[in-house]
Amino acid sequence: MRHCSVQVRGLLTREELNRYNSLIEVGSYLESQMRHDLSYIVQKEIDILILPAIERLKEKSRERDRQTEQYLEEKRRAEWEAKMAELEAENE
Repeated sequence: MRHCSVQVRGLLTREELNRYNSLIEVGSYLESQMRHDLSYIVQKEIDILILPAIERLKEKSRERDRQTEQYLEEKRRAEWEAKMAELEAENE
């Protein structure tokens, strides 16, 4: 069975995590019984189950990117204002 990343698991709700753990257990058992045909179906269910958590992870990343962009813009603006103030002081 393929496990999802720790980051994705951390964003699963309690209900999703319980279902994920149960499916992993069932899939592992099926693999140990050489029932790869059935474990494939369980893996597909796991893949569907984790999709909302993957989307939550992507949204967190997009939010972090927005915050970084805002920070850099504020930093550029502050540097520009400091430079303008310096030029004005030189002209006086």
